[in-house]
Parts: sequence; C-alpha cells; structure tokens
Amino acid sequence: MSIEDDALIEAASEAREFAYAKYSGFRVGAAIVDEQDRVYTGCNVENAAYPLGTCAESGAIAAMIDAGGKRIVAIAVVGGTDTVTACTPCGGCRQRIREFADKDTRILVIDDSNKWHTYTIDELLPASFHLP
Repeated sequence: MSIEDDALIEAASEAREFAYAKYSGFRVGAAIVDEQDRVYTGCNVENAAYPLGTCAESGAIAAMIDAGGKRIVAIAVVGGTDTVTACTPCGGCRQRIREFADKDTRILVIDDSNKWHTYTIDELLPASFHLP
C-alpha cells in the first residue's frame, strides 16, 4: 500500500473538521484506502431526528462504492469534541466495514492514552454476520 498510516489518519482528521455535530458536539472523520490505493473520506452528519444522522464511516464507505471501490484495505477513524479522543466505530459501522473488509483490513483508532492502534475486523466484531 502506498499511502502511509499517518497520511490516512491526517485525511480522517481533515474530514472531521467538516462534521456537522450540532447536537452532540462529537465530530468524527473517517478515511478509507481501497484496493486501488484511492482514498475516500467521510464525516458524521447529525440530524434533529437522531436516528437519521449518518456516521463518518458510512459516508466514506458510500464514497468508495460510488467511485467503484470494492474493498477496504485500511480505514482510520478520528473523533472527539474539542480534542481527539478514543473513538472506535459503532456497532453498525463495524458491520458496514465488515461488508467490505477481509482478514487483512486494518482499522486504525486512537485509545484513551492517545496511542494509535491497528485492529482487524475480527478483533472489533468477532463472530460477525456475513455471507460467503
């Protein structure tokens, strides 16, 4: 893969700046690199009718699919209010990532001590539902 983890994290951080988090103040950005080394970003978009909001990961996945991408090679997720804090994908987004991930997909998230960690989808969503 030609894009470095730091560049993917930076792309997610930049996407986070555009988040529409009027209600929670918790802004999230996500950046994906696909099997063709293309990068897609997304940010969370809240809505007064809370279930209608969208997650950053969903936006990035939709952008990837719209451009013809088929597989998530890596995804970085950055979230927080004023500063970046621990932010792993929600359960729904874990399942969305699972749809386009494989055993080698890297999921980059920051922990409570401000250290970046790489997870597999099986670590974040063990025994996940998927079709062969």
